[in-house]
Amino acid sequence: MLSSSGTLNKNLNNPDWVVFDCRHDLIDLKKGEHQYREGHIQGAHFANLDIDLSGEKNGRNGRHPLPSPAAFLAFLGRHGVRAESHIVAYDDVGGQFAARLWWMCRWVGLKQVSLLDGGITKWIADGNPVSTAVPVTRTVVLEGDRNPQMLITADELLAKLNTASLALIDARAPERFAGEIEPMDPIAGHIPSAKNHFYKNNLRADLTFKPIDELRAAFNALTDGADDVVHQCGSGVTACANVYAMALAGFQNTKLYAGSWSEWVSDASRPVVTK
Repeated sequence: MLSSSGTLNKNLNNPDWVVFDCRHDLIDLKKGEHQYREGHIQGAHFANLDIDLSGEKNGRNGRHPLPSPAAFLAFLGRHGVRAESHIVAYDDVGGQFAARLWWMCRWVGLKQVSLLDGGITKWIADGNPVSTAVPVTRTVVLEGDRNPQMLITADELLAKLNTASLALIDARAPERFAGEIEPMDPIAGHIPSAKNHFYKNNLRADLTFKPIDELRAAFNALTDGADDVVHQCGSGVTACANVYAMALAGFQNTKLYAGSWSEWVSDASRPVVTK
């Protein structure tokens, strides 16, 4: 589930491998697509967070609600993904956006999915080439179905708050978690009982993942044997990076609160911890 640049390079012409460029900027929404046009890994397809990896917003379901499984499967099928494909996702920030695609692939039943360790930054640093050619593939009818066990709703989370069985992990930057700043959502703070684990804490300076033993120790300290481990962030994107890091470290069956803080604060009756 973690591909090195060397392994990917050897498989660039392997028809069973499908690569997705997930670069994005939460402020400059066109930046990822511009970067893709300027140069990407050979054969990579562009996955737009706001269009391909998100569904329709209604003001109550967060900034990046999940699309329907059918819509996501259709997106993958348009880019030639088959049930037996090996999918590799990358970005330029250590997996913040690529992990969203990884999680969604797992959500609809695709198991052969990995992240490119270090993303395109490490790819280029290792001397690998980039391309401006946009790949053309034949559309595939891809079937699958969502796994509801991978998700938790706001109401389900509310019922579990402050119970000993719950470990709620918030992937946002510490200053956002503490309520010191809030650049994206109308209310600053965090969900009661949440613990902060900034997703970048999973990474080395070169944006590759830390050794598994280090990741395992960090998450063991956060979960302390809890039965229900739930991940959230601002809008259900960076939380996937923590889900991924935990899976890499051997933790299975953790859940995503996809609506996250942006959905949580859309209902004034839900409790919050503010500065």
